[in-house]
Amino acid sequence: MLHMVSYKLKPECVAENEALAGAVYDALKQSRPAGLRYATFKMDDGVSFIHLVSHEETGGGNALTALPAFQAFSAGVKGRCVELPRRVELTVIGSYGFLGD
Repeated sequence: MLHMVSYKLKPECVAENEALAGAVYDALKQSRPAGLRYATFKMDDGVSFIHLVSHEETGGGNALTALPAFQAFSAGVKGRCVELPRRVELTVIGSYGFLGD
């Protein structure tokens, strides 16, 4: 399953958001959950972000959202936003080297 989450931050919250996202990536590098692919992008306006997440976990678990660093990132996201996070499910039509294929 592939999802995209997009949102727009208050300009003064960009550095905090990037630091919190960095902590998530540090935690992922340590825990290395199988079947998870995750990427964060900052758009050219400097305040809009997109996260892509793909996970192949069974049993309803989610290694990403279970991370304390991700919980810390998520806890304050609404307060950092001008436009709240919007989550959409994506259907992959094709991919070359992007999703580990």
